[in-house]
Amino acid sequence: MTIVIGGAWPYANGSLHLGHVAALLPGDILARYYRQKGERVLYVSGSDCNGTPISIRAAQENTTTEAIANHYHEEFTRCFNDLGFTYDLYTRTDAKHHHDSVQAIFLQLLANNFLYKKKIEQAYCETDKQFLPDRFVEGVCPNCGAKARGDQCDNCSTILDPLDLIDKRCKICGNEPIIRETEHFYFAFSQFQGRLDTYLAQAKIEKRWRDNALGLTERYLAEGVPDRAVTRDLPNGIDVPIPGFEGKKIYVWIEAVAGYLTASIEWAKQHQIAIEDLWNEETISYYVHGKDNIPFHTVIWPAILMGIGAKALPTHIVSNEYLTLEKRKLSTSQNWAVWVPYILSRYDADSIRYFLTMNAPENRDTDFSWREFIYSHNGELLGAYGNFVNRTLKFIEKSFEGQVPQAEIDGNMRKHTIQLFNVVENLIEAGHFKQALEAIFEYIRAANRYFDEQQPWLQVKENVEAGNQTLATCVYMIANLGQLLHPFLPFSAEKVRKMLGIDELMWHEQVELPAFISEVAPLFERLDVELIEEEFQKLVKDSNK
Repeated sequence: MTIVIGGAWPYANGSLHLGHVAALLPGDILARYYRQKGERVLYVSGSDCNGTPISIRAAQENTTTEAIANHYHEEFTRCFNDLGFTYDLYTRTDAKHHHDSVQAIFLQLLANNFLYKKKIEQAYCETDKQFLPDRFVEGVCPNCGAKARGDQCDNCSTILDPLDLIDKRCKICGNEPIIRETEHFYFAFSQFQGRLDTYLAQAKIEKRWRDNALGLTERYLAEGVPDRAVTRDLPNGIDVPIPGFEGKKIYVWIEAVAGYLTASIEWAKQHQIAIEDLWNEETISYYVHGKDNIPFHTVIWPAILMGIGAKALPTHIVSNEYLTLEKRKLSTSQNWAVWVPYILSRYDADSIRYFLTMNAPENRDTDFSWREFIYSHNGELLGAYGNFVNRTLKFIEKSFEGQVPQAEIDGNMRKHTIQLFNVVENLIEAGHFKQALEAIFEYIRAANRYFDEQQPWLQVKENVEAGNQTLATCVYMIANLGQLLHPFLPFSAEKVRKMLGIDELMWHEQVELPAFISEVAPLFERLDVELIEEEFQKLVKDSNK
């Protein structure tokens, strides 16, 4: 059995912001956890380097789509690495292997009679002399009246056709486009209505999808699944491998979502493994993304997989709500965002991972504020977790010259630890990462209380045996935190294991205590609260530029 984890593919047309990380972080938590358990994991993603957003950015900066894609792909790779993301393969949609596999999927759908040609009307800009990709057409959503682009309304999540928009405008020049006839391939989505209804019903029974995914998918299917164009007149992307369609591209929404499979195929090829050994009826798959991507993962991608006869349909949908910033909606166009390269240059990656897990938009929109970020670091990471580790190990270093007292572990604390592995395991596998981390930090607070109540600084003078048990128990708890926190806070968990001389990663109770501790160093540094106002003012200033 393989655990396939797919993180949504960010567009390589601008830097990552905290909203991206909040949506994608669960993927790394899952990958680290399942590997720690000894499962076979394949964690894949990549940069979306095809389609309209990159073309828009290239036009704005008077450069090539390749230059834009290269710049942001390299930046994304650095950021994910610095955040501790452990992708088995982080690739890109303009890679040759992706183009080859997507064309093979396209031809398979055609051979299985799920694609057909159709003449349609499409928006054409006479000023720019080109058919307009969906995202190059902007206007008013016919469903909710909000400003929307031609492929989707971010306000109400309706998937749109550019011709549906009211008061259409060309994004390049601002003029009203005309409508011209062109020929494209369509995917017969309507043929999958029944199978998708059954698939959704099963997902409801198994409760492996987030509620927002269930609700939104139910709405889409209730409205009926229309056939949709799978080719477009696009400036860059994957060529349609059919004579007579030269210059046309496979539409980005079908080829980008196929990246989970194409990346898996490439990884399998690199490791000389048959793809069928990874993607089959027994595969457990987690798809991790924001709520704006739900229909692509619960309707479009399953239909494509059904169309090519693939067995491994998505089993778990981990779809976050939105992250707001200082009580305002994130806006890249208004520069109201905390950019990932910036925050990584100034703050600990574990601080970012901690905040975005504890305040994850799992069931509702949540807010990032600099005040909460700084106080959560100082209060929880430094004040609870860092403090417990440091006070225990420093005391042993000072009073016992680094020798760990070997004594029987407190029975209650041991019972609590064993139970905690089970609790956290069930919560992670069910996609409840916030609750899992909360349970671990309740344990940390209990550990601090235990240290305070036992008063080992007095016990070592008045009751040596009791003092030895207290310190052995605290080291035991720290050793287990080095395991429990690995999926969430990998950098500090690694420091803990290093100080204790523990090399092995395991997902069960760590019983054996180290004999000696070395080079005790603080896990975290205190952040000056003056940073709160400094960062907020920078945010306001940058958004007004």
